Amino acid sequence: MTAATAPTPWPAPAPAPLLRFGRALSVGPPEAQRHVMQWVLKRNCSITPRQLGAVYLSLCAVSLTVGLGFWFQGAPLVLAFAGTELLLVGLALLVYARHAGDRETLTLAEHALQVEQQFGGRVARTDFRTEWLSIEPAHGQGSLVELAAQGQRVRVGRFLRPELRAAFAQELRGALRRAR
Repeated sequence: MTAATAPTPWPAPAPAPLLRFGRALSVGPPEAQRHVMQWVLKRNCSITPRQLGAVYLSLCAVSLTVGLGFWFQGAPLVLAFAGTELLLVGLALLVYARHAGDRETLTLAEHALQVEQQFGGRVARTDFRTEWLSIEPAHGQGSLVELAAQGQRVRVGRFLRPELRAAFAQELRGALRRAR
């Protein structure tokens, strides 16, 4: 069996930088588009807060139905215990849902790196100039990645496994070198 190949009229695409943790984006209107790099580090949640609310409501319906059934059979304490259980489970799920959306977003645009950290209901933003930015481990191998410049320090990488933080720091350093 033989195969013949013909040259393609399409130019070979420029090799894109290999990104493991980040992505390249184009923002703005087509006539003034800017290219930015973005890294979104977030919790690995198996269920969204909305899905969690639906599961909790179905749990409430089943528990209250069983509790009311026992109430009508003459055992009122079952309903009291079911109510206490639902209250405690609801509080635990509320704490989980509050932190399910925690994330760290790093955006590299031109000569600036913006770090946005969202924990619970709080959002903290820090802007760095890339010319002065250093990226180092906070304490040692596997620790958080510390970004420092002009008297500001931010630690990122909470949602990455410790063995992946060094690779993330290398990718971020490479993107900073290309941006300069």
